[in-house]
Amino acid sequence: MPDLTGRVALVTGGTRGIGLATVRALVEAGATVVLTGRDEARAKEAASAAGAAAGLALDVTDAKAVSSLVRAVAKEHGKLDVVVANAGIMEDALLGMIKEELVDTTLSTNVAGTLHTVQAAARAMMRKKTGAIVVLASIVGEHGSAGQTVYAASKAAVANIARSAAKELGRSGIRVNAVAPGVIETDLTAGLSEDAKADNAGKTPLGRLGRPEEVANAIRFLVSDEASFITGQVLGIDGGLVL
Repeated sequence: MPDLTGRVALVTGGTRGIGLATVRALVEAGATVVLTGRDEARAKEAASAAGAAAGLALDVTDAKAVSSLVRAVAKEHGKLDVVVANAGIMEDALLGMIKEELVDTTLSTNVAGTLHTVQAAARAMMRKKTGAIVVLASIVGEHGSAGQTVYAASKAAVANIARSAAKELGRSGIRVNAVAPGVIETDLTAGLSEDAKADNAGKTPLGRLGRPEEVANAIRFLVSDEASFITGQVLGIDGGLVL
């Protein structure tokens, strides 16, 4: 397991699913972790359960709030080594049924929210000339999916935030990567019918859906020194669903 002892990490959207699994993985590796969520009570409860240093309320669509929180975390702990921009939403709609509010909400959360987080993280990490950022893309953003046009567009943008930021921040010692999960058993996929889950599992060479911990372990690797020469990559974690 990578050793993250002495590292300070921030995980947005860390109250459930992949985010919470990531918090646990980073804590297990020795990092001091702060997690955020939209609901303050839930964030505090999740932080306590996962052994995180704090759970804070944050709406990632609010650029000023993101900037303020990142600065506060870096100031309190003396630095910020790791940021995982996990906060996001997924709402499906057939192309002819997409409403304007769905577009606005998805893009403001998944794209603008990720961009706000990466921007604030980069500013905090510039002072130490080192850091690792991971954003949450999706195989849907890489390959598309019927009924998920807006979500796919948002996650394609997230992947390219990672690629572009990596090129810009590399000479400052800051690495930026993305993970692109496949179908993972989380709250986001809980609404799928059993037939849909079975269909996805059947299409996956490994014959099953993924677990949040499997994505979290990859994230833990990417933010560690073991991945010190990896940046600008989009790592698929999909059991071979897309080959």
